[in-house]
Amino acid sequence: MKQEEIEFAQMVRTHKETIYTVCYMFANDADEVNDLFQEVLINLWSGLGQFRGESKVDTWIYRVSLNTCISSDRKKKQATVPLTMDINLFEDKDEDTRQIQMLYKRIHQLKPFDRAIVLLWLENMSYEEIAAIVGITVKNVSVRLYRIKEQLKQMSNQ
Repeated sequence: MKQEEIEFAQMVRTHKETIYTVCYMFANDADEVNDLFQEVLINLWSGLGQFRGESKVDTWIYRVSLNTCISSDRKKKQATVPLTMDINLFEDKDEDTRQIQMLYKRIHQLKPFDRAIVLLWLENMSYEEIAAIVGITVKNVSVRLYRIKEQLKQMSNQ
């Protein structure tokens, strides 16, 4: 195996939960999560040569994952080799998981860009990191998160 392939495999192992979480946020079922996950891996591999290191690897992975998931409706699915994950939030049935699923269901009703912002916020990223990943100002992140929280509160009151 080439050094580049070894480094890529290590990067995927290190960040697979992040990639899975982004895909989960944009999927309707476990099969779609896996399809999106594989598409993200393809895009990461394709873009690896263009990554200039001007941002952290984490930021780049989030950006590629989010862009892939947001634009997945406009792209045709590519044939890929199935990968298995150790986690599947679609199958857990305990009370905490049901509450998380309810939250994700509400978040899934948001517009894709707002979904991306709230996902990053739920990942405990700073407003500066969120702004860098999605390409807006820190002030805009603050305003959007306030509006998103209000929208989610309204959904819970229905």
